[in-house]
Amino acid sequence: MVNTELKTDLSEDILRRFEQVSLQTCAGALGYLTRQARAAKDGDTSSSWTNCYMKNVKPLTHGRKIAARARTLSFLPPRPDLSATLRKGEDSPEFEAMESCGPGDVLVVDANRMSDLGILGNMKTRRLWARGGTGLITDASVRDLDKIRDEYGLAVFGVGRSAITGLEGSPWHEANVPISCDGVLVMPGDLMVADDDGVVVVPQQLAEQVIEWIEEHERVEDFIAGLVDEEQCSPGRFYPPSEELKQRYRDSLKQ
Repeated sequence: MVNTELKTDLSEDILRRFEQVSLQTCAGALGYLTRQARAAKDGDTSSSWTNCYMKNVKPLTHGRKIAARARTLSFLPPRPDLSATLRKGEDSPEFEAMESCGPGDVLVVDANRMSDLGILGNMKTRRLWARGGTGLITDASVRDLDKIRDEYGLAVFGVGRSAITGLEGSPWHEANVPISCDGVLVMPGDLMVADDDGVVVVPQQLAEQVIEWIEEHERVEDFIAGLVDEEQCSPGRFYPPSEELKQRYRDSLKQ
C-alpha cells in the first residue's frame, strides 16, 4: 500500500541514504510503486508516479549530485502590470525562497520553460550559497554559471546557459508553493534527486518506501550476480527479479 500522508520535512538520515543511490534506481522504484498501485486498483491509470522525471532539465555542473528537500519558487509569464505589484526588493518572493533554503535544501524554480532566460546569476545565488543550500534546479537557463559552480560549489540543473538577465514584466510570483518545473509537479518538501542523468522528484510521502525498495533491490542484484557466477548462466535466468526470487533472497538472510 502506498503511503500518501504528507510530511513537513524529510530527515537528514533519509537524505544521506538517497545520496548513495542512483537516479535510475529512484525512477525504477517509482515505476514499481505505480505497478503495485495499479494492480491493487484493477489497472486504474490514475495511480501513477511515473511523471516525476524532468525530461529537459540537464546537469550544468557535471559530477555534482543532489539529494535534497525542495524549496520552490514560481515565475509568471511577462506582463508589465504585474511586475510593479510583485517586485518588492528584498521582500520579493525570489529572496523569500532563497532565505527559506538551508543545508539539505535545493531551490527549484518554475520559469515556464523559458529556456532563453537566465533566471539567476552570481549575486542572487550568493545568498543561496551563504544559507548553505545545495543548489538550483530550473526549467530555464542560468547566468554566471562558472562562478556559481567554481566559487560557490553549488550543483546546478537547468536547460542551459544564458546572458539574458530578464524579460520586462516577468515577475517572481510566490515562494514555497506547488509548482510545475518542466511539466513535473514539485511540492515544497519533496525530495529532489539529481545527478548526471537528470532530475527526478520523489514525493515526500513516498521517500521512505522508495529508499527501502532501492536498498533491498540493490542487495537483490548482488544476490543475483552471485547466482549467475555460481551457475555460469545468463542473467536472464534471474533478472529482472521476480517476487519469488526476492523472497528467496530474504530466506537466505534468515539462514
